[in-house]
Amino acid sequence: MAIIEVNGLVKRYGEHTAVNGVSFAVEQGEIFGILGPNGAGKTTTVECVEGLRSPDGGAIRVCGIDPQRDSGELRQLLGAQLQQSELPEKLKVREAMELYSSFYRAPADWRDLIDTLGLTAKLDTQFRQLSGGQKQRLSIALALVGGPKVAVLDELTTGLDPQARRDTWDLIEQVRHRGVTIMLVTHFMEEAERLCDRLAVIDSGRLVALDSPAGLVARVDDRQRIRFQPSAPLDHAVLTALPEVTSVERAGSQLVVTGTGNLLLAVTAVLARNQVIAAGLRVEQTTLDDAFVALTGRSIDS
Repeated sequence: MAIIEVNGLVKRYGEHTAVNGVSFAVEQGEIFGILGPNGAGKTTTVECVEGLRSPDGGAIRVCGIDPQRDSGELRQLLGAQLQQSELPEKLKVREAMELYSSFYRAPADWRDLIDTLGLTAKLDTQFRQLSGGQKQRLSIALALVGGPKVAVLDELTTGLDPQARRDTWDLIEQVRHRGVTIMLVTHFMEEAERLCDRLAVIDSGRLVALDSPAGLVARVDDRQRIRFQPSAPLDHAVLTALPEVTSVERAGSQLVVTGTGNLLLAVTAVLARNQVIAAGLRVEQTTLDDAFVALTGRSIDS
């Protein structure tokens, strides 16, 4: 069942069209990613979903609600972590949670949220004294304190170090396990691949692809490549005879075997029968980054 429906969304700023005819639906319980470079229209799209901006065309429904017409009701159902989330420097974690909890008719137990997010020891700590990762955890807690059905998380891990980013990913998965549908805006490929059930790829205000991360990769190239240095001379014919193998090439002292299916098992079985050891064996596959370049014609950072 679709919990978010976006149909033909258009948003203009003067003569610039930031979002141009974007359509997608988010199923209940999904982590749905919106992936694209900076300036692609990702944040404008979610701000329209949140009711923070008025569309110039198209229709949006969140839990059956029009974000513009029923904004008050939407606030009770949707929690948001904005791209730029700041609190007064001297506001304590406890005070922030109590304040935000008071905004909702049926708030979640904020103490339970704080405990889940590992901030219990920081309840009396001022916002300015929190680390970047702790601020992000607090931001998630504030987005969830209303007990929402939907949470929108916009560039949640920008600026975090690699360990804090991975810790935050674990937290997002915990949020989904609480029954919350998540719309995640990101330009990090690893984040999108790790977390998202499906991805909407947006570039220059347009939806260019909608699929699972694996589906997007398969659209471009579902082949695998195995690269290794054989311990003894090997007739290429014993590899090209395998139904999984599409090509065998030499790259210096290495062999590069390209194919599909269970390529690794097929190749290693042949090597074992021929008493050949594969030194430095490495399996290479098309990545989500490769798929993005193929779909948009440019890298996500360009």
